Order: sequence, then C-alpha cells, then structure tokens
Amino acid sequence: MKIVELQKIIEKAWNDKKIIHTDKNVKTSIEYIIEKLDQGELRIAEPNGKEWKLNDWIRKAVLLYFGILENKKIKSGELEFYDKIKLKSHYDKLEVRAVPNAIVRYGAFINKGVVLMPSYVNIGAYIDSGSMIDIGSCVGSCAQIGKNVHLSAGAILGGVLEPIQASPVIIEDDVFIGANSVIVEGVRIGKGAVLGANVSITGSTKIFDVSNKEVKEYKSYIPPNSVVIPGTIPKKFPAGQYNVSCALIIGERKDSTNAKVALNNLLRIN
Repeated sequence: MKIVELQKIIEKAWNDKKIIHTDKNVKTSIEYIIEKLDQGELRIAEPNGKEWKLNDWIRKAVLLYFGILENKKIKSGELEFYDKIKLKSHYDKLEVRAVPNAIVRYGAFINKGVVLMPSYVNIGAYIDSGSMIDIGSCVGSCAQIGKNVHLSAGAILGGVLEPIQASPVIIEDDVFIGANSVIVEGVRIGKGAVLGANVSITGSTKIFDVSNKEVKEYKSYIPPNSVVIPGTIPKKFPAGQYNVSCALIIGERKDSTNAKVALNNLLRIN
C-alpha cells in the first residue's frame, strides 16, 4: 500500500477513533505500519538533510495500535506479564546481542550490531547499528538513536506516548550519553556530542555554550561535537531566589575525549 494512502487512513481513524473497530482496512493498515516500524522500513522521524522530518501520522498509528489490541498473558519462563504488545524476538537473525533482561517491545527497530544490556526499549523506537544500550537504560517510545551511540547506565530517553509529545527525542550518530542522564520532550542531540553524567535536558531547559567569551543559548538542541556537563543558574521565585538546573556546553569533542568514550569492539564480537 502506498504511503499517501496509509496516511489518509490513519488521519481519518485519528479523527474518528470508532472506525478502528468497524473498518477492517483501518486495522490492517495499523498492523502493517507497526510491522514496518519493527523492520525499520518506516520511522517516526527521519533525517532530512541537516534537519529531521517528523512523520506524525505514524506516531498516531502507534497510539491507535493500542486501541485494536487486548491485554493478554505473556510468558517468559517463570515470569508472567499482562500486556497488549508482544516482545521482540529472533535476535540471532537480527545480529543483535541481547543480554538477559533486555526488553524490547514489538514495533521498535534494532539494527544489527547493537548491544542491549538489561534495559528497556519501547514501541516506535529506532536504534541504528553499533549502538550500546547500557544497564538500566530506557529508550522511550519513538525515540530515534543513530549509529555507534552509547547510552550509559541508567540514562533515560523520553517517549512521545504518555504524556503525548509532538516530537521524539533524537540522538544522532556517535553520541555519548553519560550515566543517569535524562533527555526528554523532543530534545535533539547533534552528531558526536558527549554528555557527562547526570545531564538532564527537557524542552524548557536552558542550554548555555560557555566555551567562548560570549555565552550562546540553545533550546531543545545540542550542537554536533559539543561536550556538555550539568550546571545551575539562579532564578527568582515569589519565595526567593533558587538555583535551577541547566546544561553547559564547555567545549568541543577532541581525541582525548574520544579515547574516554570509545565503544569497546570486543563487546560486539559474535
């Protein structure tokens, strides 16, 4: 089915959600879209030159998918779950190394060469080749991760389903996200950027480039090859002045930085 036709069907169903239970063509179209998301042939967002194109109608299809499914038992050995969406499987055929307790929902694309430590990846996410999703990390619904990205232990990428956000989190190629960092609300991290531990960036977080004599401010975006650490700035409230979180760009990635954050190829040997 052509993309234009699929988009029309989804937009119609989004505006009249009752038809997902009465129109078989709608149900078939939704299932087809989720299958293509799972295979990486469709994406919630995709590179478009230096910018990114958002396919919001596909995000809507993901939300509608929950409406056509019923909860059921899912067994994994002695473990039992009760959910609507099945888990991804056949990692051997995908050439993905999935350590026990790595959980990926069906409808998320994991490219070959990815290593999944005990972590969670939600539906609609896209993780490109060579990336490492470390212990305790969470890749939220529809988040986009490029090639050779390291998502360190405990790092969280926000999703777009609950609460509903228009744009997904986007992590471009060769990015390093430090331990316990939190990236949410459609924030985009440019290629090659390095975020230190505990960096938290939301759609409203102030991002200051303090690497030159004059400060430069960004919003919801970290430029390529930036080195970022957590910081604070004073803010006045009715009850007084307090420090609130911000992100500080302190320089650009160098060879010495690369040595510290390089992915270990030994971990990727089959």
